[in-house]
Amino acid sequence: MSLIFFPPPIQQINSEIVLSAGVDLYVLRLDLIHPWVNGNKWFKLKYNLLEAKEKNFTTLLTFGGAYSNHIYATAAAGNLFGFRTIGVIRGEERLPLNPTLSFAVQQGMQLLYLNREMYRQRNTPALEEYLQQRFGEVFIIPEGGSNLNGVRGCIEIVGGAIAFDHICVACGTATTLTGIALSLHQGQRAIAFPVLKNGSFLAQEIESLLTNYLASDLPTASNSLASWKLVCDYHFGGYAKVNKELLLFSQQFREEHGIPLDYVYTAKMFYGVMDLLQQGFFSKGDSLLLVHTGGLQGNVGMEERLQRFSKI
Repeated sequence: MSLIFFPPPIQQINSEIVLSAGVDLYVLRLDLIHPWVNGNKWFKLKYNLLEAKEKNFTTLLTFGGAYSNHIYATAAAGNLFGFRTIGVIRGEERLPLNPTLSFAVQQGMQLLYLNREMYRQRNTPALEEYLQQRFGEVFIIPEGGSNLNGVRGCIEIVGGAIAFDHICVACGTATTLTGIALSLHQGQRAIAFPVLKNGSFLAQEIESLLTNYLASDLPTASNSLASWKLVCDYHFGGYAKVNKELLLFSQQFREEHGIPLDYVYTAKMFYGVMDLLQQGFFSKGDSLLLVHTGGLQGNVGMEERLQRFSKI
């Protein structure tokens, strides 16, 4: 497995929709930085890995669903940087393992399954104590890498992208959006597209992450906080929910621009941006940067599930 991480290229998108809207549209291809540890997952993991190494931990423990990009990336990163890894998986064990969990096991990850009631307690001291007693001294990374270390890494995603008016990103835990908002400059705006139904609740989570980060001693990239906005209309029914319209959009986008999209996150954000362009949401002359947060590994499992359901 390669230790080389490549700088993400920025790809311009030319289409009739973009031309009619009078904007400049670009994609930050985080999906291309590494074969297995890519997208925003690398940025969320980076400083967690460094802290674990500095504190002499040898084992990482984290949480996720059966198709989790975070579980996939943590297993690969642990193998890459010499950590033992444990994945606490939501739900019951199902055999044979799906492609995500099969890959995690191949990377050396030990899996522990928790029923959904126990899994909801993942952030409580009681469950943390149980896990420490069971596995010994482990460095715990929250689900999705959603902690201040994760925010710190996400500040580095767009770097000094001062040429763009709007930075658009899919939103799950809000960690990536928070990091991006902390990295931008006055006059720029971060726009997040929640992939969960009724995603407006994430505004409170973003405010909490921003407050806690700014109160810490961790570095920021800008002296002023850029504005941010949630656009909650493109969840397609909720987390990991897709329909034929979204699948067709993803297929056409890949054919026209050579960019594969994952169905859970980026496809919904890209669809939303294209729809908003047609509605005149953005001003003529605006420049947009869409952050491709990776997660393509999840498409294999999603497609298998869709094929099974189509046969019922």
